[in-house]
Amino acid sequence: MQDHHQHVPIDIQTSKLLDWLVDRRHCNLKWQGLVLTIREKINTAIQDMPENEEIAQLLSGSYIHYFHCRRIVDLLKGTEASTKNIFGRYSSQRMKDWQEIVALYEKDNTYLAELSSLLVRNVNYEIPSLKKQIAKCQQLQQEYNRKEEEGQAGATEMREQFYHSCKQYGITGDNVRRELLALVKDLPSQLADIGAAAQSLGEAIDLYQACVGFVCESPTEQVLPLLRYVQKRGNSTVYQWRTGTEPSVVERPHLEAPPEQVEEDAIDWGDFGAEAASEGIDYGISAQATGIDWGISLDSDSKEAGSDGIDWGDDAAVSQITVLEAGTQAPEGVARGPDALTLLEYPETRNQFIDELMELEIFLSQRAVEMSEEADILSVSQFQLAPATLQGQTKGKMVTMVSMLQDLIGQLTSLRMQHLFMILASPRYVDRVTEFLQQKLKQSQLLALKKELMVQKQQEALQEQAALEPKLDLLLEKTRELQKLIEADISKRYNGRPVNLMGTSL
Repeated sequence: MQDHHQHVPIDIQTSKLLDWLVDRRHCNLKWQGLVLTIREKINTAIQDMPENEEIAQLLSGSYIHYFHCRRIVDLLKGTEASTKNIFGRYSSQRMKDWQEIVALYEKDNTYLAELSSLLVRNVNYEIPSLKKQIAKCQQLQQEYNRKEEEGQAGATEMREQFYHSCKQYGITGDNVRRELLALVKDLPSQLADIGAAAQSLGEAIDLYQACVGFVCESPTEQVLPLLRYVQKRGNSTVYQWRTGTEPSVVERPHLEAPPEQVEEDAIDWGDFGAEAASEGIDYGISAQATGIDWGISLDSDSKEAGSDGIDWGDDAAVSQITVLEAGTQAPEGVARGPDALTLLEYPETRNQFIDELMELEIFLSQRAVEMSEEADILSVSQFQLAPATLQGQTKGKMVTMVSMLQDLIGQLTSLRMQHLFMILASPRYVDRVTEFLQQKLKQSQLLALKKELMVQKQQEALQEQAALEPKLDLLLEKTRELQKLIEADISKRYNGRPVNLMGTSL
């Protein structure tokens, strides 16, 4: 029976280990006061130690406890052997100090209480804290990785939106402002091509005219006047369309780029522009030196001219200078202001041209439907008395003409062309578009920087985790060692019965 009792284990909850030792009178309730005295003596004793590798390794630990002190005493027995007298005592102060520390530890089993307190602190606080920090680092890595992917995706999306918008504007995006301004230089040839393409619409216009004359019984009324004019004479000036005569001099409005954006290598606007000054006033200035009559007098005999030799027309005696109001009046044969623009440049005539194209396209589309197999019999019979021009058409020809019209309408109403017209009307529109596009590029760059920052933070969290993991492993190892020492010490007090400290989770 006694042997059976000898092998019954003693299970102690780690969190209540100190209470268990005090309740069974293994340790004094006021052990902490004695531990403070021991710690002071240890701090004094370690200031004078012999050169020994093992002693240096023991002292390098974060916390020196009872078993470390016993090992130091054993090592000092070898290094301080010459100070031992015939009575077995040591005259070395080092040995006396450490033997006193060991004796104080053994008084009331103070060392056992201190080791138990250290074990409880490691199990309940130090180890969970390190594990929590490592888990936080891992969580941060996952979060930073997610944000890195979001930043990468966002940067790619914004960059794609930037280049997609640039593609809609017809530019590459290398220098948005310069490319937008350069687009205007290509506008005359594009509009001229559209005007040339309209020359092939003669048959469609005649067909529409014949239909209107047949249905409305008004053959003298001319339909699509502007489209008919462009079909015959191309994209001429507004002056020629309005007066019927070709101007002898064309004074195009000067388009000024916003002054704050002008650089030395600014784009040359050529012949295109909007109204001079913010109110669109043309002052009728003439410069003889360039061969173009700008309304400027360089006559050196003029006494009223400024220091630059320009006569602004303030002298009533200078009869050859005529001040024009709002740029709407001009000498005969001179196209000035809106009259100097082409029909497809001037918004009013351009809109009328597009409206007439759409009108003709709708008519031809409807005729194509009427000529299909599902056409109304009444409609077919109604056109039996129509002119030969109407009766000689086929559905295929109608569809071809509709396709040509839709192509012209598409060219004039495309997003790229609309922006070109906006730039032509207001150079400051370039700044707004540039800012809009650059904003997308800046957002892409900011997201890319955010992605790089997340990569950096992820590396920092990984480095912090790498620094914490060895500390945790070392703490776990020391805590397991403490657990074994305490279990062995308590086991000796109970005749070698096995002792198990529960709840350590090591």
